[in-house]
Amino acid sequence: MDTRDRIVRSAAKLFLTRSYHAVGIADLCAAADVHRGSFYHFFPGKADVAKAVVDLHTAEFDKQFTAAEEHGLYAVATAVTTVQTRFEEKFGRIVGCPFGNLAAELATTDDDLRRYVADVFQSWEDRLVKACLAADLRPGFDPYDLARTILAQIQGLILLAKVQSRPATEITAGIRTLIKGAVTP
Repeated sequence: MDTRDRIVRSAAKLFLTRSYHAVGIADLCAAADVHRGSFYHFFPGKADVAKAVVDLHTAEFDKQFTAAEEHGLYAVATAVTTVQTRFEEKFGRIVGCPFGNLAAELATTDDDLRRYVADVFQSWEDRLVKACLAADLRPGFDPYDLARTILAQIQGLILLAKVQSRPATEITAGIRTLIKGAVTP
């Protein structure tokens, strides 16, 4: 693993387990076993490494979503389950959604990072809209509203699992229940 990748992966872990604001450059350097000069060679500041962390998590979620797409609209439940189960196995508990965690923490303190995360959410909402448009929805379900509701459901279920120490499987069940109510059997 190269130096930049070590920094990004170490930051991803620290941001999930401690939070963005609780982690300093010294913490990032120590966790990645690099000197400050190496950090600044790759990243002008902490916000830049946070964007790289967002990109890392986005690539993984997109990979999981693509692998599950053959299941149609249910692909999102499979993708979320895969990612959250890995976090659960690695950390011994649900640590939350990397994007939801950053969004909640930075929405009022760093507008540039907020927009960066908002763009990720928008790309997923757009992808969900496509899946909703392809699904046989029950009458009265608007695919655009349903896509936003599924995304909100995911974030809410992950947050509840995090604060209530619930398993990843409950996240999946909640997403599937919402989708089942919207799709014609």
